[in-house]
Amino acid sequence: MTGGSSSKVLNTLKLKNPKLLLLESCKNFSQLKIIHGHMIRTHIIFDIFAASRLISLCTDPSFGTTLLDYAYKVFSQVETPNLFIFNALIKGFSASQNPHQSFHFYTQLLRANILPDNLSFPFLVRACAQLESLDMGIQAHGQIIKYGFENNVYVQNSLLHMYSTCGDIKAANAIFQRMSCLNVVSWTSMIAGFNKVGDVKMARKLFDTMPEKNLVTWSIMISGYAKNNNFDKAVELFQVLQEEGVKANETVMVSVISSCAHLGAIELGEKAHEYIVSNNLCLNVILGTALVDMYARCGSIEKAIRVFQKLPGRDVLSWTALIAGLAMHGYAERALWFFLEMVKSGLKPRDITFTAVLSACSHGGLVGKGLELFESMKRDYDIEPRLEHYGCIVDLLGRAGKLEEAEKFVLEMPVKPNAPIWGALLGACRIHRNAEIAERVGNTLIPLLPEHSGYYVLLSNIYARTNKWENVVSMRQMMKEKGVKKPPGYSLIEVDGKVHNFTMGDTSHPEMDMIERTWEEILKKIRLAGYTGNMSDALFDIDEEEKESALHRHSEKLAIAFGIMRTKAPMPIRIVKNLRVCEDCHTATKLISKVFERELIVRDRNRFHHFREGSCSCMDYW
Repeated sequence: MTGGSSSKVLNTLKLKNPKLLLLESCKNFSQLKIIHGHMIRTHIIFDIFAASRLISLCTDPSFGTTLLDYAYKVFSQVETPNLFIFNALIKGFSASQNPHQSFHFYTQLLRANILPDNLSFPFLVRACAQLESLDMGIQAHGQIIKYGFENNVYVQNSLLHMYSTCGDIKAANAIFQRMSCLNVVSWTSMIAGFNKVGDVKMARKLFDTMPEKNLVTWSIMISGYAKNNNFDKAVELFQVLQEEGVKANETVMVSVISSCAHLGAIELGEKAHEYIVSNNLCLNVILGTALVDMYARCGSIEKAIRVFQKLPGRDVLSWTALIAGLAMHGYAERALWFFLEMVKSGLKPRDITFTAVLSACSHGGLVGKGLELFESMKRDYDIEPRLEHYGCIVDLLGRAGKLEEAEKFVLEMPVKPNAPIWGALLGACRIHRNAEIAERVGNTLIPLLPEHSGYYVLLSNIYARTNKWENVVSMRQMMKEKGVKKPPGYSLIEVDGKVHNFTMGDTSHPEMDMIERTWEEILKKIRLAGYTGNMSDALFDIDEEEKESALHRHSEKLAIAFGIMRTKAPMPIRIVKNLRVCEDCHTATKLISKVFERELIVRDRNRFHHFREGSCSCMDYW
């Protein structure tokens, strides 16, 4: 509201009744009710102008959405509401939990033969964006054209935001190209739209081109990278933000911290944590939980616990992040202790909390406790077990060698088992070398996900271990016929604040010659300690000599060699791998930890492996 219009409103209120001026300085609901009561007693409530100011106050963003129901009740007592009242309600409900109510008031506005104006449509369109309803957005756009507001800059920006939010980047771009007055809001909405559809290159091109950026723009671009799995780019852009003297907020830091977590980049994560502290950012529950998760996923579970214990506020997601972190590291008893502490604190566990604690029981071999917790979900917390929880129980029984019991559990499930559940049982068959059950599982599993290479490879390795070579060949043939290819394995290692990516067969790293020479030296030393090389997990259609060569170029071995080259004890070598660690790499890494007296922390697709003095925290079951 401009200064002129504000003084006009105050003068009008003063003329109606001096006490109405209190509406403009009202601070809470109690004061509002007192003023409303006075308006009813003095019959000023029947004055349309006075009623409109009361409703406007109820829908004011400073009150959040708590007074919207009250505004609706006041509205129902107004005999002939005007455009100002309808616009206030459309605006208020557009940002609420019930944005569809904005359409209700817009429809009533039309039925009252009142023409909408340029203030009606931005919030009507915002309601569509809130609902992510493209169909309703298109209808609202039609109304905008009908009443001639398609060239209004505020209306255009609202349409641009709506189409971007709903993922219709073509429609958003058409409006963007047509706009004669582009501002930072327009550019930011367009960048958000390209991020939404996964086109981060185009989003970055716009980001670099736009004449002026604000913190929201930086946040949208950094979070866009993070949400589209371009974690290294998210961290790089955060570094650019600092170089340009822009101060990040809590929202930006959540994206940065989560990117460090995915990369397993603890040095970068610690620097981001230092940034939060040195810039006095608020360690709210969301940011605090992201830090707990980051330290856990970067292999520093003790730091995760320390951050968790210092959090000023904890919700069930904070507890769950820590429990899940402990589960990933194989600390089953500690995960259970924190679960019980959470329950004692009065917080009710959610379904994802049970996924975390059941996973901990599985990794720790706590069969009885896991089954007891599973039973308590429905009984004590009224949580219906989901497929993830059934999968945890299958994994729990399978890891403990109870394969027949696990298979029976799957077959008797009240919901249809999905591929991951059958996959958990197949993985247990590999560990316990049970080709009979594996074959039954494979016959069910492969038709469910015929394009998933991992299940073919797992089943063929089970056949190879039990000397069923004809089945191995048929598996390989089936993969070829269906065009199934195993995704390339890659490993990440952070050295001096930079993340290095190693992929099998990729020789582009500038220090590759030295890395390969280092690996040869490592190989000589671990062979003296008993390493022979397990080629059962290698590609099964190449000869033995090629298998050995392929094994020694697995991505984590290259990353380990680089870590040995570039770091010194007692610093742990931390590696993140996108696939499950193969048996040969697992054996080699155990020996490396013993021969070189180094701690190696490897995060694979399933869990963490802490290698120390020739043994692994997973106890050779993963």
